[in-house]
Amino acid sequence: MPILDINEIRAILPHRYPFLLVDRIVEMEADRIVGIKCVTANEPQFTGHFPDFPVMPGVLIVEAMAQTAGILVLHDMADRANKLVLLVAIENARFRRPVVPGDTLRMEMKILKRKASVAKMAGVATVDGVVVAEAEVMCKLADKEEKPPAPAIA
Repeated sequence: MPILDINEIRAILPHRYPFLLVDRIVEMEADRIVGIKCVTANEPQFTGHFPDFPVMPGVLIVEAMAQTAGILVLHDMADRANKLVLLVAIENARFRRPVVPGDTLRMEMKILKRKASVAKMAGVATVDGVVVAEAEVMCKLADKEEKPPAPAIA
């Protein structure tokens, strides 16, 4: 039984299809969380990555890991409806094997450091017990009213 199903995840994260990349949470402790992503052939990235050999892009695997981390950060927060968890850094990302449609991606994230508005987490993504990716992510908690910085013009 999931700890959180997709509807409960949608109540925590602002992401929506096609960018909500966590289907359920199966384990959650104060400093650790495990999320599941069921990878399906009808996801939009597979029409171009790659048509004859669909592979989940590594950046989406890391994004799924970061969303899992964001659920842990926001879950017990009383005013989470007014907060966003923004990805601010990715370190030591490694991709070990392709993730393809039909795979069930299991993302385990653990808090390394946590302050009031910043959390650094390390994670491992596996398929059938085999490591497919590893990364450390840093997330910043922001108020929804804050406007993101304007993009730099080159």
